[in-house]
Amino acid sequence: MVHSTEALGVGTQVSAYLNDTYLEQVDTRVIAVGEKDGTPWAAVEHCLFHPQGGGQPADRGWLEDTEIIPVRDRESGLVVPTVPEGGGLSPLAEGQKVRARIDLRVRTTHAALHTAGHLVEAVGRMQGWEMVASNHFPGQARIEFQAPRTDTRLTDPEGREEVTAVLRAAVAAAVADDLPVFARCLADGRRVVHLDELHSAPCGGTHVRSLGDLAEVALPSLKVKKGRIRVSYAATHVPHTATQASCTGTHLPYAAPHVPHPACQAPKRVGAIE
Repeated sequence: MVHSTEALGVGTQVSAYLNDTYLEQVDTRVIAVGEKDGTPWAAVEHCLFHPQGGGQPADRGWLEDTEIIPVRDRESGLVVPTVPEGGGLSPLAEGQKVRARIDLRVRTTHAALHTAGHLVEAVGRMQGWEMVASNHFPGQARIEFQAPRTDTRLTDPEGREEVTAVLRAAVAAAVADDLPVFARCLADGRRVVHLDELHSAPCGGTHVRSLGDLAEVALPSLKVKKGRIRVSYAATHVPHTATQASCTGTHLPYAAPHVPHPACQAPKRVGAIE
Protein backbone atom coordinates (compact mmCIF):
# COMPACT_ATOMS: atom_id res chain seq x y z
CA MET A 1 0.00 0.00 0.00
CA VAL A 2 1.26 3.46 -0.89
CA HIS A 3 0.12 6.74 0.59
CA SER A 4 0.76 9.83 -1.52
CA THR A 5 2.33 12.71 0.36
CA GLU A 6 1.93 15.11 -2.53
CA ALA A 7 0.04 17.51 -0.27
CA LEU A 8 3.16 17.69 1.88
CA GLY A 9 5.37 18.47 -1.08
CA VAL A 10 7.26 15.16 -0.67
CA GLY A 11 7.22 11.70 -2.19
CA THR A 12 5.26 8.60 -1.21
CA GLN A 13 5.29 6.25 1.74
CA VAL A 14 5.40 2.52 1.07
CA SER A 15 3.95 0.20 3.73
CA ALA A 16 6.88 -2.21 3.72
CA TYR A 17 5.50 -3.98 6.80
CA LEU A 18 2.59 -5.22 4.66
CA ASN A 19 4.81 -6.34 1.79
CA ASP A 20 7.01 -8.62 3.89
CA THR A 21 6.24 -9.63 7.48
CA TYR A 22 9.79 -10.91 7.94
CA LEU A 23 11.68 -7.88 6.64
CA GLU A 24 13.79 -6.88 9.64
CA GLN A 25 15.74 -3.90 8.35
CA VAL A 26 15.46 -1.32 5.61
CA ASP A 27 17.65 1.51 4.33
CA THR A 28 15.36 4.35 3.36
CA ARG A 29 15.06 8.14 3.49
CA VAL A 30 13.16 10.72 5.48
CA ILE A 31 10.27 12.26 3.56
CA ALA A 32 8.89 14.59 6.26
CA VAL A 33 9.75 15.82 9.76
CA GLY A 34 7.87 17.85 12.31
CA GLU A 35 6.52 18.08 15.83
CA LYS A 36 3.12 17.46 17.35
CA ASP A 37 2.20 18.37 20.91
CA GLY A 38 5.86 18.86 21.68
CA THR A 39 6.83 15.40 20.40
CA PRO A 40 9.05 15.14 17.32
CA TRP A 41 8.17 12.84 14.45
CA ALA A 42 9.81 11.76 11.22
CA ALA A 43 8.09 9.94 8.34
CA VAL A 44 10.22 7.64 6.16
CA GLU A 45 9.65 6.49 2.60
CA HIS A 46 9.78 2.73 3.20
CA CYS A 47 7.85 2.30 6.44
CA LEU A 48 8.87 -0.88 8.23
CA PHE A 49 6.74 -0.19 11.31
CA HIS A 50 3.25 -1.57 11.87
CA PRO A 51 1.25 0.93 13.95
CA GLN A 52 -1.26 -0.22 16.53
CA GLY A 53 -4.60 -0.90 14.91
CA GLY A 54 -7.05 -3.58 13.87
CA GLY A 55 -6.62 -5.31 17.22
CA GLN A 56 -2.85 -5.69 16.70
CA PRO A 57 -0.21 -3.95 18.85
CA ALA A 58 2.42 -1.66 17.36
CA ASP A 59 5.85 -2.94 16.38
CA ARG A 60 8.90 -2.25 18.48
CA GLY A 61 11.35 -0.41 16.25
CA TRP A 62 14.27 1.93 15.82
CA LEU A 63 15.29 4.75 13.49
CA GLU A 64 19.05 4.58 13.45
CA ASP A 65 19.76 3.97 17.18
CA THR A 66 16.66 5.68 18.56
CA GLU A 67 13.77 3.53 19.75
CA ILE A 68 10.47 4.75 18.32
CA ILE A 69 6.73 4.17 18.63
CA PRO A 70 4.88 4.05 15.28
CA VAL A 71 1.49 5.74 15.14
CA ARG A 72 -0.81 6.42 12.20
CA ASP A 73 -1.61 10.06 11.56
CA ARG A 74 -5.36 9.94 10.95
CA GLU A 75 -5.48 12.93 8.62
CA SER A 76 -2.57 12.11 6.34
CA GLY A 77 -2.68 8.31 6.55
CA LEU A 78 1.09 8.26 7.11
CA VAL A 79 2.70 6.03 9.71
CA VAL A 80 4.76 8.42 11.78
CA PRO A 81 7.46 7.12 14.13
CA THR A 82 7.48 9.15 17.35
CA VAL A 83 9.60 8.76 20.47
CA PRO A 84 8.53 7.56 23.92
CA GLU A 85 7.76 10.26 26.47
CA GLY A 86 10.96 11.96 27.57
CA GLY A 87 12.90 10.74 24.54
CA GLY A 88 14.13 12.57 21.50
CA LEU A 89 14.98 11.87 17.88
CA SER A 90 18.37 12.71 16.55
CA PRO A 91 18.19 15.72 14.20
CA LEU A 92 16.79 14.49 10.88
CA ALA A 93 16.21 16.31 7.62
CA GLU A 94 14.00 15.58 4.65
CA GLY A 95 15.87 13.48 2.12
CA GLN A 96 18.31 12.16 4.72
CA LYS A 97 19.15 8.47 4.44
CA VAL A 98 18.31 6.44 7.54
CA ARG A 99 18.19 2.84 8.64
CA ALA A 100 14.96 1.50 10.12
CA ARG A 101 14.69 -1.83 11.91
CA ILE A 102 12.21 -3.77 13.98
CA ASP A 103 12.34 -6.34 16.77
CA LEU A 104 11.58 -9.37 14.61
CA ARG A 105 10.73 -11.52 17.62
CA VAL A 106 7.97 -9.09 18.60
CA ARG A 107 6.80 -8.82 14.99
CA THR A 108 6.47 -12.58 14.52
CA THR A 109 4.68 -12.90 17.87
CA HIS A 110 2.11 -10.35 16.72
CA ALA A 111 1.83 -11.92 13.25
CA ALA A 112 1.24 -15.39 14.69
CA LEU A 113 -1.49 -14.11 17.00
CA HIS A 114 -3.19 -12.13 14.25
CA THR A 115 -3.16 -15.05 11.82
CA ALA A 116 -4.41 -17.41 14.52
CA GLY A 117 -7.22 -14.93 15.17
CA HIS A 118 -8.32 -15.21 11.53
CA LEU A 119 -8.23 -18.98 11.89
CA VAL A 120 -10.39 -18.89 15.02
CA GLU A 121 -12.82 -16.62 13.16
CA ALA A 122 -12.90 -19.12 10.28
CA VAL A 123 -13.76 -22.11 12.46
CA GLY A 124 -16.33 -20.04 14.36
CA ARG A 125 -18.04 -19.16 11.09
CA MET A 126 -18.21 -22.88 10.36
CA GLN A 127 -20.58 -23.03 13.35
CA GLY A 128 -22.79 -20.38 11.77
CA TRP A 129 -21.53 -17.59 14.04
CA GLU A 130 -20.70 -14.03 13.00
CA MET A 131 -17.62 -12.23 14.33
CA VAL A 132 -18.38 -8.96 16.13
CA ALA A 133 -15.04 -8.13 17.83
CA SER A 134 -11.42 -9.21 17.98
CA ASN A 135 -8.30 -8.63 20.04
CA HIS A 136 -4.90 -9.97 18.98
CA PHE A 137 -2.81 -8.64 21.88
CA PRO A 138 -0.54 -11.14 23.69
CA GLY A 139 -2.27 -12.48 26.78
CA GLN A 140 -5.60 -10.94 25.74
CA ALA A 141 -6.28 -12.60 22.38
CA ARG A 142 -9.91 -13.45 21.74
CA ILE A 143 -12.57 -13.47 19.04
CA GLU A 144 -16.15 -12.58 19.90
CA PHE A 145 -19.10 -13.90 17.93
CA GLN A 146 -22.85 -13.68 17.82
CA ALA A 147 -25.04 -16.62 16.83
CA PRO A 148 -27.92 -15.56 14.54
CA ARG A 149 -29.86 -18.57 15.83
CA THR A 150 -30.00 -20.07 19.29
CA ASP A 151 -27.29 -22.69 19.73
CA THR A 152 -28.48 -25.04 22.48
CA ARG A 153 -24.99 -26.47 22.86
CA LEU A 154 -23.90 -23.20 24.48
CA THR A 155 -26.42 -23.31 27.32
CA ASP A 156 -24.46 -25.58 29.66
CA PRO A 157 -20.78 -26.28 30.48
CA GLU A 158 -20.72 -29.70 28.83
CA GLY A 159 -22.18 -28.33 25.61
CA ARG A 160 -19.71 -25.43 25.54
CA GLU A 161 -16.79 -27.83 26.02
CA GLU A 162 -18.16 -29.99 23.22
CA VAL A 163 -18.23 -26.99 20.87
CA THR A 164 -14.76 -25.90 22.00
CA ALA A 165 -13.43 -29.37 21.15
CA VAL A 166 -14.92 -29.05 17.66
CA LEU A 167 -13.20 -25.67 17.21
CA ARG A 168 -9.87 -27.03 18.47
CA ALA A 169 -10.02 -29.96 16.05
CA ALA A 170 -10.75 -27.68 13.08
CA VAL A 171 -7.91 -25.34 14.03
CA ALA A 172 -5.47 -28.23 14.44
CA ALA A 173 -6.45 -29.69 11.06
CA ALA A 174 -5.87 -26.38 9.25
CA VAL A 175 -2.46 -25.94 10.89
CA ALA A 176 -1.52 -29.54 10.05
CA ASP A 177 -2.50 -28.91 6.42
CA ASP A 178 -0.15 -25.90 6.43
CA LEU A 179 -2.61 -23.78 4.44
CA PRO A 180 -0.93 -20.82 2.71
CA VAL A 181 -1.61 -17.30 3.99
CA PHE A 182 -1.53 -14.45 1.48
CA ALA A 183 -2.97 -11.02 0.78
CA ARG A 184 -4.63 -9.57 -2.30
CA CYS A 185 -6.19 -6.22 -2.94
CA LEU A 186 -9.63 -5.51 -4.35
CA ALA A 187 -10.22 -3.01 -7.13
CA ASP A 188 -11.16 -0.39 -4.51
CA GLY A 189 -7.78 -0.79 -2.80
CA ARG A 190 -8.95 -2.81 0.19
CA ARG A 191 -6.43 -5.42 1.31
CA VAL A 192 -7.90 -8.87 1.92
CA VAL A 193 -6.00 -11.59 3.78
CA HIS A 194 -6.70 -15.19 2.78
CA LEU A 195 -6.15 -18.46 4.60
CA ASP A 196 -6.04 -20.33 1.31
CA GLU A 197 -9.70 -21.01 0.43
CA LEU A 198 -10.76 -21.50 4.05
CA HIS A 199 -11.30 -17.86 4.96
CA SER A 200 -10.76 -14.30 3.81
CA ALA A 201 -11.23 -10.93 5.50
CA PRO A 202 -10.23 -7.28 4.97
CA CYS A 203 -7.15 -6.71 7.10
CA GLY A 204 -4.19 -4.35 7.48
CA GLY A 205 -2.20 -6.56 9.84
CA THR A 206 0.94 -8.63 9.54
CA HIS A 207 0.65 -12.38 9.03
CA VAL A 208 2.70 -15.55 8.83
CA ARG A 209 3.50 -17.19 5.49
CA SER A 210 1.39 -20.30 6.12
CA LEU A 211 -0.54 -21.88 8.96
CA GLY A 212 2.31 -24.32 9.51
CA ASP A 213 4.25 -21.36 10.94
CA LEU A 214 1.88 -21.38 13.92
CA ALA A 215 2.83 -23.24 17.10
CA GLU A 216 1.22 -23.82 20.46
CA VAL A 217 -2.19 -22.81 19.15
CA ALA A 218 -4.60 -23.19 22.06
CA LEU A 219 -8.26 -22.39 22.67
CA PRO A 220 -8.43 -22.57 26.47
CA SER A 221 -11.95 -21.30 26.95
CA LEU A 222 -15.30 -20.48 25.39
CA LYS A 223 -17.62 -18.22 27.35
CA VAL A 224 -21.06 -16.84 26.62
CA LYS A 225 -22.04 -13.49 28.09
CA LYS A 226 -24.88 -11.17 27.10
CA GLY A 227 -25.44 -13.07 23.89
CA ARG A 228 -21.79 -12.94 22.83
CA ILE A 229 -19.62 -16.01 22.35
CA ARG A 230 -16.05 -15.24 23.44
CA VAL A 231 -13.35 -17.64 22.27
CA SER A 232 -9.98 -16.99 23.91
CA TYR A 233 -6.88 -18.23 22.12
CA ALA A 234 -3.08 -18.23 22.16
CA ALA A 235 -0.42 -18.93 19.54
CA THR A 236 3.29 -18.54 18.93
CA HIS A 237 5.50 -18.62 15.85
CA VAL A 238 7.56 -21.72 15.14
CA PRO A 239 11.30 -21.17 15.74
CA HIS A 240 12.93 -19.74 12.66
CA THR A 241 16.30 -18.39 11.67
CA ALA A 242 16.08 -14.64 11.25
CA THR A 243 17.79 -13.24 8.19
CA GLN A 244 18.99 -9.68 8.21
CA ALA A 245 17.00 -8.56 5.18
CA SER A 246 17.70 -5.13 3.76
CA CYS A 247 15.83 -3.04 1.26
CA THR A 248 16.79 0.10 -0.60
CA GLY A 249 14.92 2.12 -3.18
CA THR A 250 11.51 0.96 -4.31
CA HIS A 251 12.23 -2.70 -5.05
CA LEU A 252 10.78 -4.62 -2.13
CA PRO A 253 11.43 -8.32 -1.44
CA TYR A 254 7.82 -9.51 -1.27
CA ALA A 255 7.51 -12.63 0.87
CA ALA A 256 5.79 -15.41 -1.03
CA PRO A 257 2.97 -16.17 -1.08
CA HIS A 258 2.01 -12.52 -0.52
CA VAL A 259 0.55 -11.27 -3.80
CA PRO A 260 0.55 -7.47 -4.14
CA HIS A 261 -2.08 -6.10 -6.48
CA PRO A 262 -1.66 -2.93 -8.57
CA ALA A 263 -4.71 -1.42 -6.84
CA CYS A 264 -2.80 -1.53 -3.55
CA GLN A 265 -0.08 0.59 -5.08
CA ALA A 266 -2.38 3.34 -6.33
CA PRO A 267 -1.35 6.70 -4.85
CA LYS A 268 -3.85 8.18 -2.45
CA ARG A 269 -4.17 11.90 -1.88
CA VAL A 270 -3.85 12.84 1.75
CA GLY A 271 -3.85 15.99 3.83
CA ALA A 272 -1.04 17.53 5.82
CA ILE A 273 0.17 16.31 9.18
CA GLU A 274 -0.88 18.56 12.00
